[in-house]
Amino acid sequence: MLTVRDAELILIDPETVVEGDLRIRDGVVTAGPPDALHAEGSEELDASGCVVTPGLVNAHHHLLQSAFRTLPGTRGVPMSDWLPTMAAAYLRAGVDPELCAAAAAVGVAEGLLCGVTTVADHQLTWPAGLAPAASADLARAVAASAARLGSRLVFVRGSARDDPQEAAASAEAIVQALVPGAAGGVSDDGMLQVAVGPAGVHSDVRETFELLGEVAARHGLRRRTQANEQVDVAIAEERYGRRPIDLLDEWGWLGADVTLAHLCGVTADEIARIAATGTTATHAPGCDLPMGWGVAPVAALRAAGVAVGLGTSGGGSNDAGHLLADARLAMQVAPLVGPPLAATDVLGMATEGSAAGLGRHELGHLRPGAAGDLCVWDVSGVADAGVADPIAGLLWASPAAAPAMSSWPDASSSATTGW
Repeated sequence: MLTVRDAELILIDPETVVEGDLRIRDGVVTAGPPDALHAEGSEELDASGCVVTPGLVNAHHHLLQSAFRTLPGTRGVPMSDWLPTMAAAYLRAGVDPELCAAAAAVGVAEGLLCGVTTVADHQLTWPAGLAPAASADLARAVAASAARLGSRLVFVRGSARDDPQEAAASAEAIVQALVPGAAGGVSDDGMLQVAVGPAGVHSDVRETFELLGEVAARHGLRRRTQANEQVDVAIAEERYGRRPIDLLDEWGWLGADVTLAHLCGVTADEIARIAATGTTATHAPGCDLPMGWGVAPVAALRAAGVAVGLGTSGGGSNDAGHLLADARLAMQVAPLVGPPLAATDVLGMATEGSAAGLGRHELGHLRPGAAGDLCVWDVSGVADAGVADPIAGLLWASPAAAPAMSSWPDASSSATTGW
């Protein structure tokens, strides 16, 4: 039993903020009485002067790119220039399990230090002709890095111009290697999940979407892709005479199990179609805005009923993995493309909104029965002086905030761990 005591405020979810204590038993938030407080083995955490939030959920990362930050020719350039520059860098380095493990360790550790307890890694870069067993070794290396650090990981077997048959065989091998027999592609302890996702209609053909969709259907996996960034729209119109959402709809890639990242250039009609199919979205302002690739109309998506999460994207376009800083950016740029967003709404995107897109309804909130993933943020410092709303202040006043402590269920036991 862990009791978080005397918090200034606890963000249960975007609609619920309370004062006082929070109790976690066996890694799960409980509403039970505090009688067990002094039971053998119980722990207390003094959260006075602190705000407690759910652990942040980074819904869209490319962990490999943590090894390729600030490369010459990759800052503020059109995506049509950025993509081949990054591809050349991957080719020179040689993508293998050792590199993937090291890059993942950096990205995951960075996230944990910024309050991210779950990260979705959209792995798009695979050596040509890689055998399915070898691709499973690469995925194992990423998963092992996350496991060593204690983070939840969603490993997305992506594709970027891969041979469709190779991509599907690889995805099947990764499922069998990481989560064999697991319902919905989620391990029994909830620490590891597998999903599939082509990079987008700009890079992958219909057959890739269809074959990866078949793997997803066979194992109940989530499907994820990127849509309506610069290159995606331009190539779809040039190659097919259609827009990306039209193609995704035709190819069967709109639905309640699908999440679309970016969505910088969507029309009102496309937003309505996304909402009608139950498709979820991921906003990545820390990538799209500084690169000049656009700003997703988040308020319009939410108003239409689309669940929107938040992601950093990778180090090749967003050199940091600070999801809270990107939440602040999302709040700041929202008025450029629509009405303002409240701080609690954006924090909700970075927690429950992201978790919804992953199909992980036990994550991203602190209601009874939720996983005990939480962050304790010290709001007693100089950056918080004069702040009337400490939760809003996490975004408005503390752009470099780091949690005083993060806690989440350890993969090896029912206890909680933290620092």
